[in-house]
Amino acid sequence: MPHPIYFSLEVLTVILVAGAMAMALAHALELPGKLRLGRQDYFVVQRIYYPGFTIGGGIAEVGGIAATLALMLTSGSPSRFWLIAGALVALLVMQLVFWFMTQPVNKHWLQEVELTAPAKRFFAAEGSDGVPLPPAQEWKALRNRWELSHVIRAALAMLSLILLTTAIAIQGA
Repeated sequence: MPHPIYFSLEVLTVILVAGAMAMALAHALELPGKLRLGRQDYFVVQRIYYPGFTIGGGIAEVGGIAATLALMLTSGSPSRFWLIAGALVALLVMQLVFWFMTQPVNKHWLQEVELTAPAKRFFAAEGSDGVPLPPAQEWKALRNRWELSHVIRAALAMLSLILLTTAIAIQGA
């Protein structure tokens, strides 16, 4: 049986990574329905995500990365270390997808929305992949980029959770 503090870290890490996965998976599962929306309805729907997904995702993703790193550094065995390291890499790649694929589109969606001061700072943050976004009349390209980014992020989060829970499970085996 692991030390109670280590056990608590395992539980916390799983909860945070599962939260990160839940946010990304929720977006991915909306994909079929959102593809049926016209331009106007799609823009209305896009604006409902802030601030809930931003706050929840930020806590789960940043906390999940920190907790996974702590768990990896205290893992105790090579097999657990590498499984947890894989989970951490998947979480970090999730961040790359967000900042270079999702965030530039978020900034575009919200450019005409009145935001709070913290939201203005967040959505003004750099994060472009250097590829210019299509003009507003090419909204389907923006939609497809945003939606695909969340499918990729959901897959990475699921991979992270699987690797993490496998690492925890092999300890008890």
